[in-house]
Amino acid sequence: MSTSRAIDGEILGNAVASDRFDDRGLYAGVRTRRIFAFLIDYLIVALLLIPAGVIVLLLGLLTFGLGWTLFAILFPIVAILYIWTTLGGRRQATLGMRAMSIRLERLDGRPVDGMLAVVHSVFFWAANAVLTPLILLVSLFTDHKRTLHDLLLGTVVVRDDR
Repeated sequence: MSTSRAIDGEILGNAVASDRFDDRGLYAGVRTRRIFAFLIDYLIVALLLIPAGVIVLLLGLLTFGLGWTLFAILFPIVAILYIWTTLGGRRQATLGMRAMSIRLERLDGRPVDGMLAVVHSVFFWAANAVLTPLILLVSLFTDHKRTLHDLLLGTVVVRDDR
């Protein structure tokens, strides 16, 4: 918890709006679970690329090759749609996160919407591209094992089975 205090459910400074995030059990094994959830989600997106690729292939045939230009952006499109519908859905977790019993929550208590879910993922990829995966070491030193993109967006990943 930050040195600033939460009063009447409001966020002051970096403080969490309620005491519900103070339970250390919510964060037990979260770092490891996030890594495995990422690997599962990466596999799922790769599998979703197969039917999407077939659709783009057929679209390319119908447009005399013009549709095949979509192959260049197919992975980001499929990944964004996957994140929007799963992480931005009512369960606030991708299929990999559900398998690992974790979910994304906002510190202000509001639900995670599709746009925040996509921005969260884009920040993750951008930070990894610019600063290398070593940026994930930030979670070793922050409260509630939050990563850089969690800090920027006011989110936290917690255990769903607690």
